[in-house]
Amino acid sequence: MAELTEQADTRWPGLATGLRSELGDEAVSTRAIDRYALAHDASHYLLIPEMVVRPTSTEQVAAVLRACAAAGAPLTFRAAGTSLSGQAVSNAVMVDTRRHFEGIEVLDAGRRVRVRPGSTIRAVNARLAPFGTKLGPDPASEGACTLGGVIANNSSGMQCGTQFNSYATAESMVIVLPSGTTIDTRDPQASSHLRATEPDIWHALARLRARVLDNAESTATIQRLFSMKNTMGYGINALLDYEDPIDILAHLMIGSEGTLGFVAEVVMRTVEVPTHASTGLLVFEDLAAATAAVPQLIDSGTATAELLDAASLRVSQSDPDCPRQIGDLHLDRHAALLVEYHAMSAQELEDKSAEAARTLASLPVADVELTSRSADQARLWRVRKGLYSAVASARPPGTNALLEDVSVRADLLGATCTSLTDLFERHAYRDSVIFGHAKDGNVHFLLHERFDDPASLRRYGSFTHDLVDLVLGNGGSLKAEHGTGRVMAAFVRRQYGDELYAVMCQIKSVIDPHGLLNPGNVLSDDPTAYLRDLKPNHKVEEEVGRCVECGFCEPVCPSRDLTLTPRQRIVLRREIVAAGIRGDDDLARELEQDYEYEGVQTCAVDGMCVTACPVLINTGDLVRRLRLDSVGGVQDSLGAVAAHGWAGVAAAGGLGLTLAAKLPSSLPRGATSLGRRVVSADIVPLYDDRLPVGGTLRPRLDESGAEAVFFSACIGTMFGPDAQSESRSGGPSPGAADAFVKLCAMADVPLRTPTALRGLCCGTPWKSKGLVKGYDVMAAKVVPALREASENGRLPIIVDASSCAEGLIEMLVDRAPDLQVIDAVTFVAERVLPALEVPEQLDSIVVHPTCSGQRAGTTEALLQVASAIGVEVVVPPSWGCCAFAGDRGLLHPELTASATRREAEEVARFAADGYVSSNRTCEIGMTRATGKPYRHVLEALADRAQPPQHRLTERVCDPL
Repeated sequence: MAELTEQADTRWPGLATGLRSELGDEAVSTRAIDRYALAHDASHYLLIPEMVVRPTSTEQVAAVLRACAAAGAPLTFRAAGTSLSGQAVSNAVMVDTRRHFEGIEVLDAGRRVRVRPGSTIRAVNARLAPFGTKLGPDPASEGACTLGGVIANNSSGMQCGTQFNSYATAESMVIVLPSGTTIDTRDPQASSHLRATEPDIWHALARLRARVLDNAESTATIQRLFSMKNTMGYGINALLDYEDPIDILAHLMIGSEGTLGFVAEVVMRTVEVPTHASTGLLVFEDLAAATAAVPQLIDSGTATAELLDAASLRVSQSDPDCPRQIGDLHLDRHAALLVEYHAMSAQELEDKSAEAARTLASLPVADVELTSRSADQARLWRVRKGLYSAVASARPPGTNALLEDVSVRADLLGATCTSLTDLFERHAYRDSVIFGHAKDGNVHFLLHERFDDPASLRRYGSFTHDLVDLVLGNGGSLKAEHGTGRVMAAFVRRQYGDELYAVMCQIKSVIDPHGLLNPGNVLSDDPTAYLRDLKPNHKVEEEVGRCVECGFCEPVCPSRDLTLTPRQRIVLRREIVAAGIRGDDDLARELEQDYEYEGVQTCAVDGMCVTACPVLINTGDLVRRLRLDSVGGVQDSLGAVAAHGWAGVAAAGGLGLTLAAKLPSSLPRGATSLGRRVVSADIVPLYDDRLPVGGTLRPRLDESGAEAVFFSACIGTMFGPDAQSESRSGGPSPGAADAFVKLCAMADVPLRTPTALRGLCCGTPWKSKGLVKGYDVMAAKVVPALREASENGRLPIIVDASSCAEGLIEMLVDRAPDLQVIDAVTFVAERVLPALEVPEQLDSIVVHPTCSGQRAGTTEALLQVASAIGVEVVVPPSWGCCAFAGDRGLLHPELTASATRREAEEVARFAADGYVSSNRTCEIGMTRATGKPYRHVLEALADRAQPPQHRLTERVCDPL
């Protein structure tokens, strides 16, 4: 590390040392693993930063700007890194403003919201949802992109158009200028403050406004280009729209891509969420017919008109769940428009749909049907939203997926799309698709290219010039909503002309006189800039090779604020390969050494990344295999021994916790700490006196006429209920297994358990560690036992822990796919709960959904059961995987602490009467994080439920 710091300080003497002194050692890194992890964004560009800085406040950002200005060091701000045009890469100082810049404050009953730049659009909208409002910008990346990035790129989306984008809905902001000056535009004296502290900026903006207003051609060009979606260059429409330099500055910041300063906070006006919608897919004979219909559809009041060309529809047909209108097509030239009408009441929607029906009847389409059924609407939107994943995941090895966007007037859309299709043919981009926001004259196209081949690079350059000629020839914008970035910076002058380009250059030079903020973006006089610093795509492990580095996975990853995200785990594998190809063995060794902890040991392998990944990658599969590769033969054999004697191992684990609880906590903690130092912190768990005592042995049941097989989880044997959890009667909480048995007894649902259940397990403890022998031993025991107990699949198999249900399903998927495994929460919601009464509910209950339940689709059942217990059911907006992950929370408690921080803060602000989940280790993790007694939702239900008419039923079984 000292060597790398010296390299950074050679280029900018004293910068790293000075920043560490001012911000703290943890805020500045020159480690290779940090620099290379943040080198990749969603674009096809790659630059390796010399230094990564993570400020924690607006004041620290100002300090970074002043320090970099003094050193002459360029810097780039980066939040989510979902940018597609190269805005979030740097070969100098990378300033990460995602990790410490989250914050959402709802104002005026949801009519406005104050947001810090690291908060995702989805998180903001989740906070606004109870008020029936949302942000205006609605980019497809809303689950991952942050408001800081949306502001920086003036991102829009499928429905917001130009009416509700950031430029139109931002009310005020806190700006940190390159000099370190901080301006809050809410302050009535903000303009005076700007004039006093930055007089050159204030006067220059006033002069530039006058210059534009005095030039009729400039005014006309701005009005034309900004009447459509347009994110090329700077938002110089602000020079026409606003008079006060402070307002001009604030709106120039929108779309400036971090080249003019940092937006530390923004207050946004919100829009109402329509409560009713009707959706339809209109299939046309060809692209020309589809685009020709757009003006009529706009007149009919459609909120959206999403275009899908013939190639898009062919891709959609590969989905077995695609709508009939697409599945039945014999595709040569067809195209489609996905339309949706919004209303605030059922009557309003009925009126709109009736009016729309008259328009639709006049169009050259057949079988037009608007649906308000949510399931049907979801299938239709699945077609549109699934295009990127379907096309990108099928790209040839070694190529990059390039997603570009342009806009033209709606009446020129058809001709533009036809010409674009011709360009694909001329340049042999034959697998490309065209789709997008036809209502706004904005289309996206996706193509594949490789950058390690000179001929391919020449093709890409030639195509780009032809594209520029086509779009500008039709009076359009080369960037509609993805931002200028590096990909189009060289063509800003062509789109605006010399005069307006000179205005933009003066804006940049007066606000950032040293040209240090995100150089190479927005403006460039290098005609070949878009062909520089292109990202190679090195082949890596099969599990993750399809990754397009979009970053959608990052917000759901529990280790994102501690070590690495799934995208970073993947790109570092690519960088290790690249270092090997270059012969840089020292770099490869350094990356591999640090990767062991940051990439492998602190991955929860929870699989939440697959729920957000557009190409359905579960990075946990890669990590499990890497763990397998590192497991020695001795450890694998010991795993097999444990599997053979699992009944004793599980009971011993529970007994050990019970005994440890009777000792001074310093003794078991000291013993395990010593074991971690001698053996490994990745093998020996750390004792924590917040752990519960051991649980009880799993029940044995064999009731006449059994309706289900109960496979109670062994974690109930290892971990008993929390000491704070008490049943309603005042005794200790019984545990999930006993609660499930009790509930089934109340509902007259007879159960049986497999033979030798106490020695069986779902296999997750072995699979997550890569212990193949032990996993195979356990599977060889489990499969025949379940086949016998379920009568070859006649009876469902019920599991009382969500993660174990998922683990058992994975074990059986290839070995016994005919056996049906059901999470106990789902079984209770569907079969047991309807037969029970809950005469007295809690006033409020907080629910922690589990990652396994979310992947399996059982969260709805969890909330249904919770709703039977509590009048108000609260799911914290920031809930996510707790990262306890079996024993991962015992091996690396720092991982669970980091993963639960946001959710714990939200739980602390809400005083509830109960706290529930559906997995014992998740309950332990959340209890640790919040200090609240989390227990299984079935325990809480069993505590309050009664048989109909207060009929009490006792079930006789072996003692637990």
